[in-house]
Amino acid sequence: MNIASQIEDMGRRARAAGRRLAAASPAAKAGALDHLATLLEQRQDVILAANAADLAAAAEAGMDAPRMDRLRLTPATIAEMAAACRHVAALPDPVGAIETQWQRPNGLLVGKMRIPLGVIAMIYESRPNVTIDSAILCLKAGNAVILRGGSEAIHSNLALAALITEALSSVGLPAEAVQVVSTTDRAVIAELCKLEEHIDVIIPRGGETLIRAVVDMARMPVLKHYKGVCHAYIDSGADLAQAVEIIHNAKVQRPGVCNALEGLLVHRDEAAAFLPAIAERLGSDGVEFRACPASLPLLGDSAIPMKGEDNGQEFHDLILLVRIVDDMDEALAHIAAYGSNHTEIICTRDHGNAMRFLREADASMVAVNASSRFNDGGQLGLGAEIGISTSKLHSYGPMGVQELTTTKFVVFGAGQIRQ
Repeated sequence: MNIASQIEDMGRRARAAGRRLAAASPAAKAGALDHLATLLEQRQDVILAANAADLAAAAEAGMDAPRMDRLRLTPATIAEMAAACRHVAALPDPVGAIETQWQRPNGLLVGKMRIPLGVIAMIYESRPNVTIDSAILCLKAGNAVILRGGSEAIHSNLALAALITEALSSVGLPAEAVQVVSTTDRAVIAELCKLEEHIDVIIPRGGETLIRAVVDMARMPVLKHYKGVCHAYIDSGADLAQAVEIIHNAKVQRPGVCNALEGLLVHRDEAAAFLPAIAERLGSDGVEFRACPASLPLLGDSAIPMKGEDNGQEFHDLILLVRIVDDMDEALAHIAAYGSNHTEIICTRDHGNAMRFLREADASMVAVNASSRFNDGGQLGLGAEIGISTSKLHSYGPMGVQELTTTKFVVFGAGQIRQ
């Protein structure tokens, strides 16, 4: 069977499985997720052995450190995946819930019922944990899913796929509800993008090049974010000691991820006190500062003059753009010009400024006195996420169970006819 026929067959089977899954009981779906959690714990050695094969191949191919970090599984990450399964299993089942109702003057009772999106295709790179996160969220939301991970994670993804199939079968749900593409041929991506008859939405998760390629090819809606250019604004009068710790966490903890901090905007009133403290705290961890002319002399030996192309750059590294601004207006203008609608944060003691920033900074998560690293489905209480959407339609921000459903109108009548 050639690749086009193989993907067509997967789509057809996913559509049929999706119909069964949409009608599945909450107990069956929760049972599959709980069983998957147990399998992840029991088969940890099998998963780690498969991941070791991927890591060895990646190292031989010269994969960079941030991508190696995203590829690596550990006992701790497997425990997190199992915990996510149980968390999602325990969430309220959204499918079939009527969220709101109102009665029309003619007596019709109108409501909105939450329903699955249908069949989802996930195209992603590196992170094997995305295989589990995507599968459990789609399952809970009643969606069938086709998962096409990167070739660098093929052994890990196939090992996880076997456990998912076993968990589905244990409660009588169709194995085709979660299918992992077993070939690493990149032609699969183009074939998935053509399959509008069977796939309702595509979610690409990875580098900007991959996402733009999917957007260009897809014949169905795409939920996406191109990059994570996240900023922090340090307001006049902010708690500077607290702000130093927030900025350190946002930049240094995992610099290669999409919710890591890339730009620091500092009110002119605080620059002289704040920037030397930042230089000391972050410079000792190897952070290089790309500094505007006003901030350059305040940042010491770790700073170099910024270039125009540094604005709006997702560095994926221990590099931080630093700019002094006159006020919040200038900070918000910079964010509007160079942000990516992903995450923006403010450090402030002023409630009015905090509320204004929340209203006017256009991003899928805006935070006050907290790290940008919290823009994550697990951290925000969703249990897991299938990705972070910055496209606003139909979701904005981390996508959990609720975001993987939509609504339809339902009407209860007593014989009414339209006049």
